[in-house]
Amino acid sequence: METKEFKMFGYNAEKLSLAYGIFLIAWGLLVSMISGSNSLTSFIPSFIGLPIFIFSLLSILLTNRKKLFMHIVVFLIILAALGGFDVFRSFPGLFSNFWGDLSKLMLLLSGSFFTYVNVKSFIEVRKNRET
Repeated sequence: METKEFKMFGYNAEKLSLAYGIFLIAWGLLVSMISGSNSLTSFIPSFIGLPIFIFSLLSILLTNRKKLFMHIVVFLIILAALGGFDVFRSFPGLFSNFWGDLSKLMLLLSGSFFTYVNVKSFIEVRKNRET
């Protein structure tokens, strides 16, 4: 019997998380350069993206430890999403700090989406294990 793997856009959760890590690293670097920010806080997406990238890569390379690494990835992605909720502190002056608020909103939306993707993947793995 063939095990069915959860995929979105033709990619499994590990590869999507790897891409998400790269996206976060690039986002933090680009926003810091574009905005001319000298603050370390503008690199927060990169700081979150680097371990997501590393643990996603490890889950692909070391398949015997994939479960552990992907649980770490999901924990980090949830932290990204939760950190994005800070955007609501900016009301009513939302986007008065355009790049900062945009980064927070991006973390909230993308972190929520990738949490959903990984939870769906975990559910599919559990279904396959039960059958």
